[in-house]
Amino acid sequence: MRIHFIAIGGSAMHNLAIALQQKGYQITGSDDTIHDPSKTRLANRGLLPETFGWFPEKITTDLDAIILGMHAKKDNPELLKAQELGVKIYSYPEFLYEQSKDKTRVVIGGSHGKTTITSMILHVLNYHDREVDYMVGAQLEGFDTMVHLTEKNEFIVLEGDEYLSSPIDMRPKFHLYKPNIALLSGIAWDHINVFPTFENYVEQFSVFTDSLTNGGIMVYNEEDEVLKEVVESSNHPIKKYPYSTPDYFIDNGTTYLETPEGDLPLEIFGDHNLQNLAGAKWICQHMGIDEDEFYEAIASFKGASKRLEKIAENSSTVVFKDFAHSPSKVAATTAAVKNQYSNRTLLACLELHTYSSLNAEFLSEYKGALDKADKAVVFYSPHAVKIKQLEEVSEGQIANAFERDDLVIYTNPQEFKEFLFSQNLENTALLLMSSGNYGGLDFEEIKGLV
Repeated sequence: MRIHFIAIGGSAMHNLAIALQQKGYQITGSDDTIHDPSKTRLANRGLLPETFGWFPEKITTDLDAIILGMHAKKDNPELLKAQELGVKIYSYPEFLYEQSKDKTRVVIGGSHGKTTITSMILHVLNYHDREVDYMVGAQLEGFDTMVHLTEKNEFIVLEGDEYLSSPIDMRPKFHLYKPNIALLSGIAWDHINVFPTFENYVEQFSVFTDSLTNGGIMVYNEEDEVLKEVVESSNHPIKKYPYSTPDYFIDNGTTYLETPEGDLPLEIFGDHNLQNLAGAKWICQHMGIDEDEFYEAIASFKGASKRLEKIAENSSTVVFKDFAHSPSKVAATTAAVKNQYSNRTLLACLELHTYSSLNAEFLSEYKGALDKADKAVVFYSPHAVKIKQLEEVSEGQIANAFERDDLVIYTNPQEFKEFLFSQNLENTALLLMSSGNYGGLDFEEIKGLV
């Protein structure tokens, strides 16, 4: 098959391009800009476009299919040419479904935790040499790519994102996979630029629940009241398996899971991670992994990249980097680190970086999110607000939203960096939460603080 990618440089798109090339397909692609690591990885496989930009002449009837990325716009010249010629156009999730129609599809969804849960499942399967196809949202230790597709594997494990499928397909990605086995980790309002009300957002999870194949399996976090209602009120003919936080204790900075085989020391910690583990265990059991096999493998799971990732540590200081930016995830991550290092000062730094977090109307959702931190800092870039064409957000609005009198707020990247590097981190846990980089912070430099 000859396939052309419009916007090949995206994190998910370039991984799919590489996976299809490895499967023997002829792959071409275009993009107006490509950054590392995508750029180097595409170049290493001869897939990097010679020139950046959009070239309608690349689109011909010789192509079997176009895969359209979210980075492209509706008026993209290559897209318009493909529509004019009648070339088959797929969104990313549509094409993944096409590749997995004859497989057992395992889809992991939820507002937060889905990358970690998918990573846990793949770690356990990999540990026991069980071959599966997959698509996951973070680079994993021991895996070459984030997408792996074969003809032979029975199962495919897919991270099910609720964001839109493509510029011309407004359906959430996870509505297109039609799972045989699914998991939902929780519901916390996100993507307000697409789902303007909480009710509208929750509805997407109801649609997902009813999209399972008849007789399919739904694993869900029963501690989330909204999610519990969504799944348990569904009349769709599926089997329902609830999970909750397993029993555990913390001893000398290590979390131990209480299991039938005895107390199991873990590399991960925090209630949300332990809930993720409980959900992953159910999925693995439905995929043929025994409980004792799961425990043996999960003990060595260190976490998904950028998800509560320990980047530096000595005897008195520990530094974590985390992708958290939604209010519920910020609150859960902050509480988890404080609980794990209760005898240390917790310095929590949050960058408001996404469309939702910089939206003036959404800010009130952050009330109390940083309460567990001993020192709390918020960084945001007024420039990012302008780029996203949002209403200007003031420091006063942020201070009011978090309802914390001692909240420190920075809008200048250099001033934030100077603050960070002036701190005495003795007996401290430093938590850096962002989907960005605080206006250019070098995380390698941060390691030098410890």
